[in-house]
Parts: sequence; C-alpha cells; structure tokens
Amino acid sequence: MSMDKLKVGVVYGGKSGEHEVSLQTAFAVTNAFDYEKYELVPFYISKQGTWKKGSVMHAPFAQIEDLKLEHAAGGTQEALNALFGRLYGGEEALDVMFPLLHGTFGEDGTIQGMFEMADMPYVGAGVLASAGGMDKVVMKKLFAQAGIDQCAFTYFNATQWKQSEHEMIVQVEDQLGYPCFIKPANLGSSVGISKARNRDELKTAVEFALRYDTKVVIEEFVEAREVEVSVLGNDEPMASVPGEIVSSGEYYDYAAKYIDGQSQMLIPAPLDPEAADRIREAALQAFRAIEGNGISRADFFIRKSDGALLINEVNTMPGFTPYSMYPLLWRETGVSYAELLDRMIELALERYNRKQALNYENGVQA
Repeated sequence: MSMDKLKVGVVYGGKSGEHEVSLQTAFAVTNAFDYEKYELVPFYISKQGTWKKGSVMHAPFAQIEDLKLEHAAGGTQEALNALFGRLYGGEEALDVMFPLLHGTFGEDGTIQGMFEMADMPYVGAGVLASAGGMDKVVMKKLFAQAGIDQCAFTYFNATQWKQSEHEMIVQVEDQLGYPCFIKPANLGSSVGISKARNRDELKTAVEFALRYDTKVVIEEFVEAREVEVSVLGNDEPMASVPGEIVSSGEYYDYAAKYIDGQSQMLIPAPLDPEAADRIREAALQAFRAIEGNGISRADFFIRKSDGALLINEVNTMPGFTPYSMYPLLWRETGVSYAELLDRMIELALERYNRKQALNYENGVQA
C-alpha cells in the first residue's frame, strides 16, 4: 500500500430528520472516491447519536444498508478516539474529516466545533457559517446587512407563540398576508414547511413547525422561478452556472427533492447571460455574507412580476446524491464529481494550514 494516500474520515447518518438523506449522500460519495488516491474510514452516527467506526475501505459499499456498519466492533468511545487521534499523535490518525451530515448536529456548526477541538481538518463550512447557514433567521439578518434583496419575513419562538399567539398571528397578517410559508428556523431539506392560506392553516402550520424547532420563520409568498447556484472555494470562491428547479408540487418540498423524483432540474437555467452573471455574483456575495468556506449552494427566487432577484437561502451542506443540484451544476460548469471531491479536500487542508499559521498565544509579539 502506498504511504502517500490521504486518510479521509467520512461521517454520515446523524440525529437529524435528514438521516436517510445523509446515507444516500454518503453512499454516492463513497462510490465516487478514487481508492487509488484515498483511504476512506467510515463513521456512522445512529439516529440515537451513537457512533460506529468501520475499518479502512478499499472499495465502495455494495448497498446503502452496509453504511450502518452493523458488524463494526467498538462504539462511540472508539470512534471518537480515532477522531481525536491527531491530538495524541496516534499512528492511525486521519488526515481530514469529510462530514456528509445534513440538518441538525451535522450542518449547524456543532460537529464542526468538535473537529476544531480535535485539531482536525474538515471539509466544508466552518462553525460560524454552518451555524448561521442553518438558522434561517440569522442567515436572513446577514443577507440584510450585506444588502442582498430577499422576501419579506417575520419570526418568533415557541414561548412568544404560547404567550401571545393572537399578536403573532396579527403580526404575520399585517406584515405578510396570505398565502405565506411557515418554516422551522433550523432545519434543512424543506422538512416541517407548510403553506398557509388563512388563519386556521397558519395556526396548524406553526404548531407543526414548532415540533421541529423552537423558533419559526414566516415568509411572504412570492410567485417566482427558483434558481440555484453552486459555490466552491475559500477566500476566492467560484460560482457554477445557475440551474432552475421546476417543482412537481406547490413548492420544492422534501418529497419533491428526495422521494417522488418528479421535479425537473433545468441545467443550465434558461436565462440570458446578463441575468445568469447577476445571479452568480449574488451567490458569491451570499457566500461571503455568511463567511462561507469550501462549498455551498445559494438558492434564489426570480419574481415573475418584475424579474427581481431575491435570495432564499444558502445551504452549507447541499445534497450529494446522484439527483442533487450541487454536483450537477458543477458537472455542467466543467468540474466532474471526482474532481469536486478532490477540490473539497484541498480546500479543507488549505484552510486548516492557514489557521495553523495563526498565533493563539497571549498576543505579545515575540
């Protein structure tokens, strides 16, 4: 075995509502890696939050079920010992972690913080961008501060709803009107989202969203085209060609994304060159606004009434399934799936090395 293979820890599953999506992503990614170049070590996190570490992979998994590492010896402690091995100079130390976790505890800055504590390079956004990108309210505030146009919105938490339900409803009706969209503030892949056309539907939708998070965000309904751009890079990010989603449902929900396969992706989006450039530039602006690193996908609305460009959100851990927009947009831009994986790992190591050069001492100049 060559000594210069990079040892990559691939972590997937997780305690989120997007556990199954994460498995699909991990299955696709582990099938695309070049095993001549990398050694992969799988880490599975169950829905209960227990960890399992598999042995070094020399070939892809045969089926999705194998990702659950049923026969792996040891549990959470052994898996975390491997993860923190760099701190103790372990011989089996991993070179880089590749989180393929979507949603809570994976895309929200929590596991990124753990990698930072373990002194472990990792692929994708850092702690701040992950947390800001997961909390839709914080993200919207960052966009507003950066001067990026977006839909009108309001938000409140479970306590405010419990104590002043009527006032919250009136606030929504005054600021946004019907129909409107209700979303948990901290969840991806359109889980827990509803459209409300009247007060009764709004109440039901808020109660539903509060099952997934303690804070909800409510947005005005915009009759619009949905266009997405993939971003790749650290301090000098690049934007892919835009792609357009033509949804099978009333909106691009969880089923449309992952289950029924009916939504159509138009790649590249049918836009004139000027509009395409404007969206690509806005995607880079949004990436910088959340302090992005590695990868992200920026999602926009183009309002049908006047052609206005409005940002919807930035996703710091976009799906990597064979049907996912992120790799498909790069493929159209001239970057293959395998090249994308190489570049993401390069960016992770580049950022880690840059941070290593910083001085964390007491600030007194030597």
